Amino acid sequence: MNSSKQSFNLEGKVAIVTGSSKGIGKSIAQGLAEHGAKVVISSRSQESIDKVVTEFKTVGLEAVGIACHIGKAEQREHLVQRTIDHFGGIDILVNNAAINPVYGPIEDADEGVFDKIMDINVKAPWILSNLILPSMTKRGGGSIINIASVEALHPSAGLGLYSTSKAALLMLTKNQAKEWGTHGIRANVLCPGLIKTKFSAALWQNEQVLNKIEKTLPSGRMGMPEEMAGVVCLLASDAGAYMTGGVYTADGGYMIAG
Repeated sequence: MNSSKQSFNLEGKVAIVTGSSKGIGKSIAQGLAEHGAKVVISSRSQESIDKVVTEFKTVGLEAVGIACHIGKAEQREHLVQRTIDHFGGIDILVNNAAINPVYGPIEDADEGVFDKIMDINVKAPWILSNLILPSMTKRGGGSIINIASVEALHPSAGLGLYSTSKAALLMLTKNQAKEWGTHGIRANVLCPGLIKTKFSAALWQNEQVLNKIEKTLPSGRMGMPEEMAGVVCLLASDAGAYMTGGVYTADGGYMIAG
């Protein structure tokens, strides 16, 4: 009889998590490592990732830190090559790093901001996934998990360009799932709701906004970064072996709130 508990085991697997020095990315990296994966912590700052690696190693988790600005081609290539050199290959890619440099009406944003958002939130995950494809194929398959947002599914004021980029990421993921299934590669999207991170501070630090959100959410509260890790561990492991091309929300009921 196959053990369902064993199917969550990620021992022997290698995972890259972008934007993992803090917030959701760090929690995801910790969850994967706790399930046995060797994790590559990555963000722009070597100092930040070294701190996380030390923290992980202190509690017996296996991790290395490789700095990468995902908007820069040579740094993306360096991240993938260094991971392969260090661990021998890649089984799991979590495209978590993202930006939202502007808050306001879509007509007020300039072209440079649009390009920057698309570069980091859509183009970088596309290219990083392409770069890890040969290694995953060679290893008989793998799992790509793209972190989008409920904003990809439901528009809200002030976040138009960010929402548009995350909606594009959804369709990119579905195409990855469709085209790369033949290599044993699965691709799925996680859409978090409002999570208490530095990234979303502008929303939850505004008491009026927070009260309104908490009143309308079935869960009655915003989420915590560690509450995103379990979904990713499922999608990364054999427990989620039949899940591909899917879009999964972890939003406290935001999508059904009226």
